Amino acid sequence: MSEGGRLINVNLGDLSKPATVLIEKISDAVGEILRPGQIKRVAKAEAEAAEIRALSDIKITRIQQRGLARLIQEEGKKQANIERITALALPDLKADAKPENIENDWLAHFFEKCRIVSDTEMQSLWARLLAGEANKPGAFSRRTVEFVATLDKEDAQLFTNLCRFGWSIGDGTELFIYSNKADIYNHHGINFNVLTHLDDIGLITFNPTAPFGLFKLPKQLTVYYYGMPANLEFPNDSDNALKVGEVLLTKVGDELSPISGATGVKEFPSFVFSKWTEQGLKVSSSKDIPTSEHSSS
Repeated sequence: MSEGGRLINVNLGDLSKPATVLIEKISDAVGEILRPGQIKRVAKAEAEAAEIRALSDIKITRIQQRGLARLIQEEGKKQANIERITALALPDLKADAKPENIENDWLAHFFEKCRIVSDTEMQSLWARLLAGEANKPGAFSRRTVEFVATLDKEDAQLFTNLCRFGWSIGDGTELFIYSNKADIYNHHGINFNVLTHLDDIGLITFNPTAPFGLFKLPKQLTVYYYGMPANLEFPNDSDNALKVGEVLLTKVGDELSPISGATGVKEFPSFVFSKWTEQGLKVSSSKDIPTSEHSSS
């Protein structure tokens, strides 16, 4: 245990105010999770276990001793996972983050689910989720947290690949998948089977027979692809519609898309611009397409 009885072992003196507040919140929430009844806090439990082993007259069976040792080891792993995810989240906190507004129940639920995650890549996803909630409390529902707890590493990677084709429009992200058979998607791991699978697990709605669209858009509209703005102008003043394609994000998918870790596909904007031009839109953009890892929003 760190100094002052703190469960999260981080030096607060070197951290920003949002990071310090987040760690305070996490310490409180995790403290609620690890109340006696499961096991005493890890460091104290280890000390007590050592004392038990040293006492020759202790009246517990060997099975009980092994059970206690296993419990201590398991809780130690969970604690390491909690601290690793917390540490990974801190660099993604914004200066105006409001971790103090995160609901305690949300944090308790979050760490109840993520503390068994030891895979490095999946810990990174959990860390981005935590940072995202601290930056904008309420951004992620408990249902989304529950979903991530069931998400396989391979499925997470498939979703990341799909999010490479997302554009930020207004406050949300829209995926532009015009044909699951097109080479530009297939070359990046997106095809009929992948889309069907992501539909089955609840991240997207996939309908190759009845494409989706956005309706009643303003005559002029600015959209973004990984920080690159594109200006669209519709030919009419009303009833402006933009064909999206075969895929829509579900609510869970929409919440997770900004933290997917996806990168831009350099040739994709030109591909989409040609589709928009075919729809009668005027399209202009003055910036190159960045391909560094960040959200499309």
